[in-house]
Amino acid sequence: MNKNFLKGLSLAGMLAASVTACTDNYMPEGGNGGEFVLATSVLDGDKTANVLLSSTSLDEGSVSAVNNGLVNDGATEWVFYKDMYLYALTYNQGNAGTTRSYVMGADSQLKARSAEYKVNRFTSFGKYGKYIMSASTGDGLPEYADENGNLPKMFLLTWLDVAAETAATSDSKEKNLYMSENFLGNGEYVMLSGFLESSGKLYSGVVGMGLSAYGTAVEDGKYIREGYEDLVKTESGGSGGGSYTKGELSGTQYPDECWVAIFDNERLEGKKIIKTDKISYPCGRYRSQYYQTIWAADNGDIYVFSASFAKTLTDTRQQTGLDAGVVRIKAGASEFDPDYYYSIEKQSDGASFLRCWHAGGNYFLMRMYDRPFSQTGYVANRLAIFNGDTGKLTYITGLPDSSTISDFGKTPYVSGGYVYMPVMTETGYPVVYKIDPANATATAGLVSETATVTAVGKLNVLN
Repeated sequence: MNKNFLKGLSLAGMLAASVTACTDNYMPEGGNGGEFVLATSVLDGDKTANVLLSSTSLDEGSVSAVNNGLVNDGATEWVFYKDMYLYALTYNQGNAGTTRSYVMGADSQLKARSAEYKVNRFTSFGKYGKYIMSASTGDGLPEYADENGNLPKMFLLTWLDVAAETAATSDSKEKNLYMSENFLGNGEYVMLSGFLESSGKLYSGVVGMGLSAYGTAVEDGKYIREGYEDLVKTESGGSGGGSYTKGELSGTQYPDECWVAIFDNERLEGKKIIKTDKISYPCGRYRSQYYQTIWAADNGDIYVFSASFAKTLTDTRQQTGLDAGVVRIKAGASEFDPDYYYSIEKQSDGASFLRCWHAGGNYFLMRMYDRPFSQTGYVANRLAIFNGDTGKLTYITGLPDSSTISDFGKTPYVSGGYVYMPVMTETGYPVVYKIDPANATATAGLVSETATVTAVGKLNVLN
């Protein structure tokens, strides 16, 4: 993390000077004017404040939180919805998190909307139609327990209606829609990684999680692969994202497979599942978060990336032998393109990536690790561009030396053929870099006189 402190900044004074919350009656259509918005944090001694700042430019100048900005509770993920709404999604360990949203007022001031509510614990999120969706996998209702009291795993979904400012959660009584157990037909329960809307369909990466205690008990171990019996836990243990229960087989038994689910709508109806064995499961991973790695290019082609995180598992039976790579689903198709595959690792000296984003056109921005998973101490301190047309991976020039980079923003902004990415270093304030995907170059732009910038986007003034 950047260690620069704002000299002389009083958090109490900043709170007093911040823009206050308001009740709004904005409609979802229309919009004009507006400013760029940065989600930042500032430090004063051992205290931290989260501040939303606005700027008329990302290409030059500077912005400060001193007597400026809208103080907020922060977020695990900031989600901009069509330059109209900014949603703060908060992950609170294993519990529900608090969500609220923000708009740009007619006076070009950021305003917190009136509603604040809880959402289900989430491990991934995305957008579909009028919703921001979040998802995790957890225990189902007691009435679905087996004879030993084991509960099946089910999807826990939240739908945020961005304009109406309401939230709805899935009812696990709808077992046929939201059952995670045996989702792929191999007995394992799964996580969903990201939500992508394309041609009216909802696409999501599927990540096998292994067998729950419910799954291992089916027909006396029907779904435990031969030779994997010793992987079933004999007692409960672990903590956080690494916790497990007695009878569970943690981690997929099928690391050399990639599955994508295609649904008719946000309720996960009309499920179709497609598979390829060219890459491993499609997600980026950090602790309990499963980052979306399935993105649509401007022409409608869908690119599916795998970081091959199964290489980091302890047991060799659960490690993938496949490179971090990318496959494609052609626009309008419901199967993987049999002729499309590129290895990321063969172009990066064996290094994988943490996460990726669509960068406009047929380009994708990759946050790369500095060394292979087979080595220790790897950090994701480099950026590269993947060209979907040519399959070429090119490291971006013009950024600070990677040894000085401490972090990147989680939410970049794409506009006019460029990507704007916040870059944090150990020696200076965060800077928003303007990246040209066509030639993989970066130019320093707006300086944020804060400690971090986690997201950047734009909010128009709504009519």
